[in-house]
Amino acid sequence: MYRNEKELQTLIRSIGPGEERVRQEAHAHWDSLAKPLGSLGVLEEDLEQIAALQGNTEFGFFHRRAVVYCADNGVTLEGVTQTDMSVTAAVLDQLAAGRSSVCQMARVAKCKVIPVDVGVRDYPGHPRVRSHRIGNGTGDIRTGPAMSREQCLEAIWVGIDQMREFHEKDVGLVATGEMGIGNTTTSSAVASVLLDRPVHEMTGRGAGLSTLMLEHKIDVICEAVERNGPDPEDPVDVLAKVGGFDLAALCGTFLGGAHYRIPVLMDGFISSVAALCAVRLCPNARKAVLASHLSTEPAAKAVLEALDAKPLIRAEFHLGEGTGAVAAIPLLEMAAAVYRNAYTFEEGGIPPYRPL
Repeated sequence: MYRNEKELQTLIRSIGPGEERVRQEAHAHWDSLAKPLGSLGVLEEDLEQIAALQGNTEFGFFHRRAVVYCADNGVTLEGVTQTDMSVTAAVLDQLAAGRSSVCQMARVAKCKVIPVDVGVRDYPGHPRVRSHRIGNGTGDIRTGPAMSREQCLEAIWVGIDQMREFHEKDVGLVATGEMGIGNTTTSSAVASVLLDRPVHEMTGRGAGLSTLMLEHKIDVICEAVERNGPDPEDPVDVLAKVGGFDLAALCGTFLGGAHYRIPVLMDGFISSVAALCAVRLCPNARKAVLASHLSTEPAAKAVLEALDAKPLIRAEFHLGEGTGAVAAIPLLEMAAAVYRNAYTFEEGGIPPYRPL
């Protein structure tokens, strides 16, 4: 397994764009089906993107996984959340037991959930949790960096290596999730820096803050950005200084998806910020990124626009764990059934629609 920055740059340089010819072939196939042109909207675009990513109009994603990266954030000590760090470990135990929200949804979507500990504070371990701990939680970004650059790179490689394993097991679609008290704070900090937008525009109530607590959260993020001075031209520096282990591992997952040609569904605001980091590191990584839903976090729309990504679902989700990403899987599966099995204009003896 690789860990150093030089080899990360080598992997990034190896990632090319999607195959435009294949995308056009998939588009032509959609247009041959006996229905109004483009009538499945973003679902058609997403399947064309998957075809271009995999270089095959006969793509498939029969084997799917949801990977949930769990870690604690030192900034929680600043009172930016309703609950303390102990909740992260408690939810991770429920993920391992198959009892959490995403686990229930994943059963319906025929998707296996894989919880990964990348830095849950004082977590003793669990036989159903993959342990790739980078540290015992991150530092408090209000008083210093979240982690070292070396730790950030190690976390990115956790995500890349996870996708390598999925590739070896013929996984065709990956949903991303996370669990970590305080990670809307770190995500807002990263988004504010990368998008050069005011912190107050990028910061929401997370898991239900009062107006007074929200104002405090904004102040904490402003102080963190000022103290640490993350370089917006260097996503690794931004993640290391004001991000989290979960964000860095998610970033690696999107890079790995592009490298191994596996489509990766973003969940909500947090995983979309990680995807933005991946795309800033490697613009061609965008070919593997799919948007599941539009989160209620105020910065969610801005991040999706920066990624030029269209969400499939607008249901006001703000749960996390990968629930939105898993919810999108049946939609893609249904669209794929139309793509593969619906009759064509020619087969139905119907004059084809023409773009006017």
